[in-house]
Amino acid sequence: MKVKSPLEVYKFLPQTNCGECGYDTCMSFAAQIIDRSVKPTDCPPLVEKAKTDKKFEKKLNELIELTSPEVAEVVIGTGESAVKIGGEDVLHRHELTFFNPPPFFFDVWDTLDEAQIDERCKKVVEYRKFYVGDYITLEGIAVRCTSNDPEKFRSVAKKVSEYGKPMILISLNPECMRAALEEVADKKPLIYAATEDNWKDFLQLALEFNVPVTLRSKNLDTLKSMAKTFKDAGVKEIVLDPVTEPLGDGLRGTFERVVQLRRTGILGEDKDVAYPIMVTPIAAWLVEGDEVTKGYWEAVIAGTFIVKYADIMIFRNLEQYTVMPSVILRYNIYTDPRTPVQVEPGLREINSPGPEDPVFITTNFALTYYTVESDLSSNNIKGWLLVLDTEGLGVEVSVAGGQFTAAKVKDLIQQTGIEQKVNHKNLVIPGLAARLQGAIEDETGWSVFVGPMDSGRIKGWLEKNWPPESKE
Repeated sequence: MKVKSPLEVYKFLPQTNCGECGYDTCMSFAAQIIDRSVKPTDCPPLVEKAKTDKKFEKKLNELIELTSPEVAEVVIGTGESAVKIGGEDVLHRHELTFFNPPPFFFDVWDTLDEAQIDERCKKVVEYRKFYVGDYITLEGIAVRCTSNDPEKFRSVAKKVSEYGKPMILISLNPECMRAALEEVADKKPLIYAATEDNWKDFLQLALEFNVPVTLRSKNLDTLKSMAKTFKDAGVKEIVLDPVTEPLGDGLRGTFERVVQLRRTGILGEDKDVAYPIMVTPIAAWLVEGDEVTKGYWEAVIAGTFIVKYADIMIFRNLEQYTVMPSVILRYNIYTDPRTPVQVEPGLREINSPGPEDPVFITTNFALTYYTVESDLSSNNIKGWLLVLDTEGLGVEVSVAGGQFTAAKVKDLIQQTGIEQKVNHKNLVIPGLAARLQGAIEDETGWSVFVGPMDSGRIKGWLEKNWPPESKE
């Protein structure tokens, strides 16, 4: 069994608290190993002792084995744009967390003209969606060989590589794949795909060019056999494609194969199938219907397997009705459930407020903060927004749990110096914090007004309640 807590890791460390790793204590270092911020080999004393002492060498090797992910990690691309896939330890995110969000690759094909290729590549490169304080982007481009012409495929692969995104090269023809790899192997693309018919050639290509390779089969025994063969031959980076079928019994079969692969890899501890899993929402384009229908089914397939174990995906449709629900769901599933997404507490100035403008307060849970900030900004409301440190919890939960208290509000008022920025002492609290009204007034000496439950209604609330009548 893998180690899951810092205390389990600590037992393998020197326990001298020497600080050579950059952390004050061995226990702190152990916690960073669990979070994958560092590796066991980042402990200098352990590494040095392992060079001369068999006991410590065994300890180090055992710790590396026990802290390596259950599912192998594969890197596609190079430099800052490279993406990691796989590397997961658990079946359910609440057990620990999911570490590597599945990158989304969007296809181009080598029978498109140059303008069409440029248009699609630019859409992938330029996509940015602001969500909960982050910009969400698209990770890569899948280049499909529809010409079956090695030189044509080579040329388009080179063109696409200039956009700087990680790539998947798609062709079942070894000659076409070789031509493309001769041009772009240094970019470390994922090659797709080795099958029962061409696996010998693809094994040779993966070894010769040192690139990750996808193995494709609906038969899981065949997939396992190919994976073992590639591994034994020296291929270290393998991706499994159990074949995505878009509708009905086919989609159900896909789901069952994906779940079986991941459960076997983690719970069954079968390292022959403990590799990243590819799912291809682009298979929706086999469904009859117009582009909107196919784009809808891409989003359905993507949503299903973002939740259940896809480590990498290939799409076709670049319209928002496919992309946006997919990227938002992925973001939410791959946030760390142990650490709520939060912003820095403090004071924010919304729309250049003056001393007469209202003072609001909210929590530092990122979704709450950005909702309130957006509602104020978009409605052209001038105001001061106090952001209370509630350990990343929302208003209702933090009020109930004791993270949103009158004493903490008083401290925040003092720390931010808001009293020197306004010529009144009126504070608007969220409707969900109404029960704290009296306590905050007693603690701070401010007049407290209970705002609406929904920050989207603040504008209407202000029209009726601001400036407030004196409570004297």
